[in-house]
Formats: sequence, C-alpha cells, structure tokens
Amino acid sequence: FRADAGSKAGWRDRGGGGARAHPRPERRERTTGEGFEEERPSLVPYAGRFDGFQAVPASVSKTCLVRFEKNRYSVDGRAVGRPVEIRAYAERVEFWQDGKIVGAHPRAFGRDGAIYDPLHYIPVLVRKPGALRNGAPFKEWELPPAIRRVRRRLARMPNGDRQMVQILSMIPTDGLDAVEEACAEALNESAPAASVVLNILARHREPPPPLNIATPDGLRLTCEPKA
Repeated sequence: FRADAGSKAGWRDRGGGGARAHPRPERRERTTGEGFEEERPSLVPYAGRFDGFQAVPASVSKTCLVRFEKNRYSVDGRAVGRPVEIRAYAERVEFWQDGKIVGAHPRAFGRDGAIYDPLHYIPVLVRKPGALRNGAPFKEWELPPAIRRVRRRLARMPNGDRQMVQILSMIPTDGLDAVEEACAEALNESAPAASVVLNILARHREPPPPLNIATPDGLRLTCEPKA
C-alpha cells in the first residue's frame, strides 16, 4: 500500500468525512480515520508511476523482426542474432537488449501484422542500398518534402541509392528536422548530393564562434610579454 503527500486529503475526500466517524471493525473504540493516522508512518512513500509490463524473452529474425503474440515488430538491425526482452505494456511494446531499448512500437491487437520503423533498417541499407527501392519497411515511409525531392533526384543517378542511404543514416544522430533543413539547403544550391548534405550537417554541428569581449582598461597589459 502506497501513500503520497496528498493521500490523506484524498482519502478523506473519498470517504466524505465518514472515516472520521466510522468505527474500525477490529477496534470499535477508534475510528477508521484515527487508525489511518496511526499507520501512516509505516506506509511506503509514493515513488512514482508503477512500471507494469509483461516480460517475455524472444529472438530477432534475420529480417530484424520480433514476433509477439500474433504480430511482428521491427527492431534495430544491429540487434539481429541476439535475444531480446519484450516488455509489453497496455498500449505499447518495447524491446530491450543489453539494458537499452532497440525498438518500441504502439501495441497491435490484430493478427499477422508487420509493424516497421524504417530507421531500424539503416544498418541493413548500408550493406544493401538497393533495398531502399523495394523493401517492405520503406514502401509507406512518409519522408518530409525536401528529403523526398532529394531522393527523386538521386534516383536518376547510378549511385543514387547509396547516396540516399548516406543521407538517411544521419537521421538517428542529427534528427529528422536537421536532415530536412540540410536537404532543402542543398536543393537551393542546386547540389542535391550526399556529400553536400553531409557537409551542411557538419557545419551546423560546429559550435558558434565565440563572442568578442572588449577588454576592460583595468585588465590591459602595461608590459607586453616577449615571445
């Protein structure tokens, strides 16, 4: 039984004041409210929301999928070949490996479904960039407009798939918005190439130049040091 700081007021409110007058079943000389106050020091303080889930061990298939109940869920491609722990909540499913989440999806209650996160397959695309065109995880991938335009432009180039994979591989580290902005900037410069997009992202990651601070007169050197 847990009680937080507001449990006393909430408990009394729910009882409508009756707890202060209703006698305890086992000790009729005392009221239920008085018994609660006696036991309050023994209650465990509220420690936050209870993390309730069903834990199930599972394996990861070669297609980066984990089966749970009647459906399959994607996990990070680097998790293939090692077991994972499924943590099934009421509304979501998480997949843990080595103390880290390697996949998370809204829980599906149908059957024979495959729930994909395209970013889980980035490690696979690095080895097989051609899968970007026909792979099941990417058929319904709704990318932002600028990234889609770059993808269409690169699709006409001999090594366009590999360049596109290089751009998409930056999403987990730089974020989707940053990659979208870099693609838009590359399009404005009429240079929608992976090298240009990656260069723009690298520039945006650089810290801003330090501010020039005027040196107060009291801190100016009166005797310049010799080299």
